[in-house]
Amino acid sequence: MAVVTGKAITDNGLGLMKLVLPNDVTPDDVIFPVLKTALECGANVWNGADFYGTPDHNSLHLMNRYFTKYPEDADKVVLSIKGGVVSIATYQVDASPEFMRTQVDSANKILDGKKTIDLFGPARVDPNVPIERTVEELAQLVKEGKIGGIQLCEVRADTIRRASKVARIDMIEAEVSLWSTDIFNNGVAETCAELNISIQAYAPLGSGMLTGQIKSIDDLPTSDRRRLHFPRYQPENLEKNLALVRELEKFAGSKGCSLAELALSWVKSGNGKAGKPFVVPIAGARSEKRVRENCAAIDLSEEDLEKIATILDSFPVAGERYPAKAMEYSEY
Repeated sequence: MAVVTGKAITDNGLGLMKLVLPNDVTPDDVIFPVLKTALECGANVWNGADFYGTPDHNSLHLMNRYFTKYPEDADKVVLSIKGGVVSIATYQVDASPEFMRTQVDSANKILDGKKTIDLFGPARVDPNVPIERTVEELAQLVKEGKIGGIQLCEVRADTIRRASKVARIDMIEAEVSLWSTDIFNNGVAETCAELNISIQAYAPLGSGMLTGQIKSIDDLPTSDRRRLHFPRYQPENLEKNLALVRELEKFAGSKGCSLAELALSWVKSGNGKAGKPFVVPIAGARSEKRVRENCAAIDLSEEDLEKIATILDSFPVAGERYPAKAMEYSEY
């Protein structure tokens, strides 16, 4: 376990994005048992955003409804909320002090006292605003009791160090999976371990690729944004990436587990080890069964980890993580 803003967390979390998709909203009578099950399984880091969903129905509205019905659960959850996105369509961000404060005030208004925001920060670094200015304002919001702590997302090691000189950074959110291993090679994981900053690993199942359910491009709807825009799913890259998935599936089979169980266990395999940061995979789930599966863990020996490393070296991932415009807002 680790401690974030005074609360103990386990190495399991829950991503809220898929629960409020604009064209595929999950009803509360389905969502609430999923959230309850997450807590039963110890997954108490819940990751949302004010731009997950619509202005009238996003992660914050969902949290208001859930904690209105189950107020006893509010203190059990470490609620992580991202903001600062002006437009997803044009990849416009604003992490200015004024906008951060406006967004926090808006978020707290929606939550209406049902739940405090344990962690808040910009979804991406604003290229027009020094990270120090953003963090100074977030630190002031912590002092005022409007948020519990500060998180940053998709930041390089140098940015983490600069931000940490201004105020305590409580968590870093980063894409981490068997096909997004950047933080272990670019100093981010090392810096977080040194500064005792936990990491929220988003897309720990590779946006579905590491579930084993995608065998070809035809397994994705024609309107799917991955198929339309994301480089790793394009024809020139997909077959190479599926070769990696097939090899990992073989290894998972030899371990007697599913590919998803292997993938999530690998993400948190460094927890508790010297020189390693505490990493919490925040996989999404829309059923109680899937939550339990995501929270199940398998033991990976050093020999297992070496075998996985060999597979990753032999089958390098093809294509960038995001479309070119979106990559401009990632620091690596």
